Amino acid sequence: MAVLVLTGCGGDSPSTLDPAGYGARRVEGLWWVLFWISVVIFVEVMVILGWALVFRRRVGTRVRTNDPIRFVALTGAGLPIIILVAVYGLGLRDLAALGDHPDESAVTIDVIGHKWWWEVRYAGTDGVTANEIHIPVDETVRVRLRTDDVLHSFWVPELMPKMDLITGRTNETWLHAERTGSYRGQCAEYCGLQHAHMSLQVVAQPRAEFDAWLTRLAAPAPTPRTEAQRRGQVAFVQGTCAACHTVRGTAANGVVGPDLSDVGARWSLGAGALPNDRGHLGGWIANPQTGKPGNAMPPQPVPAAELPNLIAYLESLK
Repeated sequence: MAVLVLTGCGGDSPSTLDPAGYGARRVEGLWWVLFWISVVIFVEVMVILGWALVFRRRVGTRVRTNDPIRFVALTGAGLPIIILVAVYGLGLRDLAALGDHPDESAVTIDVIGHKWWWEVRYAGTDGVTANEIHIPVDETVRVRLRTDDVLHSFWVPELMPKMDLITGRTNETWLHAERTGSYRGQCAEYCGLQHAHMSLQVVAQPRAEFDAWLTRLAAPAPTPRTEAQRRGQVAFVQGTCAACHTVRGTAANGVVGPDLSDVGARWSLGAGALPNDRGHLGGWIANPQTGKPGNAMPPQPVPAAELPNLIAYLESLK
């Protein structure tokens, strides 16, 4: 029992019991209601069981009641009906609250699920990124969800319950963070080999910082400033990278893989599979199948002499 209790302590895993937004707070409240109902029923059953065992041992016969029909009707039907109706009512109340959508003036984000990464587009702008969503704190943001292949499910436990991405339709949810910070999300519908490595990060920041970030995101990618970065840009545009990826402001306009216009600032590589640092970036370019087996990107035939330049260029895209 002690080991089971300690597994819930500490760590960086997101939890619905640590809500940072109105939606998750609704889920937390319902969870605690169900938890305490379960505790009360468990204690009641254990007390009755203990009483029955002790009573039977003392009298050496079966436990009997004066009115077994009334006892069964009350404890086996009456109380459960009251509890279930009450919980059902609370559930309907919370479902109605979670089903409300923000007004038309709210920031709108389109999230498209791919195997196994998230494409993120900001409606009304040229802003495109991957596996990372920025939102203004203490504002409700509309999120439109669709999938490009199989079923996925969008879930940020500390902000909102999950919402499925279903082939052929667009579902809507919303995010509202009450405090600044980073909140990890995850695909919550098994979608294949790398389902566990289909994570995302939601960054809640003050409105002024969000506006500045979105302006940078929608602008063309930074111009190379060093000779290594310039050589890296040439290697990117003229090599195989441009066939699948886009870098705004360059001739690279591929649409198969994620837009890399801000890849140097992202929190991870491969949707949470690897840290976004120089060593892992070089390994990802050379053979992404090592870090995330089964993903759609093949090993890249980049000459060893050009790989440091390509890394320097990608790191500058912020």
